[in-house]
Amino acid sequence: MLRYLWLLLPLLVSCSDEKEYTPVTESGYEYLLNLPQTPYNYSLNLPGYFTTNDNGFLPSAINGTDNTPDNNPITDYGATLGRVLFYDVNLSLNRTTACGSCHRTERAYADNGAFSTGLYGESTRRNSMTLVNSRFYKRGHFFYDERANTLEDQALLPIVDVKEMGLTLDQISLRVAAEPYYAKLFKDAFGDSHISNIRIADALSQFIRSMVTYDAKYDRGRVQVANMADDFPNFSAQENRGKFLFLKPFSEGGLACYGCHTTEAFVSPNSGPINNGLDLNTAADQGAFEHYPNNINMKGAFKIPTLRNIQLTGPYMHDGRFHTLMEVIDFYDSGVQNHPQLSPFLKDTNGQPRQLHLSQEDKVALLLFLNTLTDPAIFSDPRWTDPFINQHL
Repeated sequence: MLRYLWLLLPLLVSCSDEKEYTPVTESGYEYLLNLPQTPYNYSLNLPGYFTTNDNGFLPSAINGTDNTPDNNPITDYGATLGRVLFYDVNLSLNRTTACGSCHRTERAYADNGAFSTGLYGESTRRNSMTLVNSRFYKRGHFFYDERANTLEDQALLPIVDVKEMGLTLDQISLRVAAEPYYAKLFKDAFGDSHISNIRIADALSQFIRSMVTYDAKYDRGRVQVANMADDFPNFSAQENRGKFLFLKPFSEGGLACYGCHTTEAFVSPNSGPINNGLDLNTAADQGAFEHYPNNINMKGAFKIPTLRNIQLTGPYMHDGRFHTLMEVIDFYDSGVQNHPQLSPFLKDTNGQPRQLHLSQEDKVALLLFLNTLTDPAIFSDPRWTDPFINQHL
């Protein structure tokens, strides 16, 4: 039995066959929701290795990194409400665009273009970053330039961006209140049916923080060994070689990738945005410096995304300049530019951009390892998919 499914029964043969489906138009609404009678379970049941350090040179556990605030814990009903809000095109001025339009299920909640397309066909300024593992970014700041101090602060900003969704702050709660399915959803989530922007932001944040995956090929190997540096029995020799290169520091023959994509969540450490040497001149987009103008090291610096599901989240970098992961590997091998604020992580002992001199075999090995971080559940788990029947964002 589905609780939020309004059907015009005489005209309906099968809701799975779009040709036979006729949406309800009574009471002024046209979108029907497919939600379970009992909400999905959004609690987090992480494997033990996520919370146990393996004594490597950097922490592997995610302990202490969760940015979920005490006043907005994830609940099943709260995340369910957030899921509906995330996919609701009524939150855009012309009712054509939802959060899920630019953070697509099949792309691990990133987008499939260098830039996303807003409600009137205009491109966004930057690439849409994946939302997976957002809760494990310890700094808790969001967007590539970290201009949002919390996920709750971030949640409404795309909705009021004139290019993306185009509402005003005053319009948001009015749009939500106008849809009859929200009164029950808000009551379930918050105890009463009062609708406010704060509650909308909280519900969206709960839904986004629930997006954590841990059933990739990497995880199926990781659970079989004591330390992430051990050879995984389910990996090929090339995949284990790629993992070695990724994890080990330069002093041990590795590439030190893990220094910027750390813990089992493969997220950035708490050091914040960095300049990774994409350009010598970053005047066209100064990244985090636009939000932190008193910190010169933020010039051309951008937030580092998780590498979980990285195979799905291209094109890559804040401007989507690299279409493939091999292009990214080639860039870090020999293409890093000597920007004045280049991160020390990318410099050699002489202060110059580090040249990796990778063989083609090692490039392929690294690529194959990165592909093991893909979790197929990310595009099939019903907790995160579009609940609106017959909608195609």
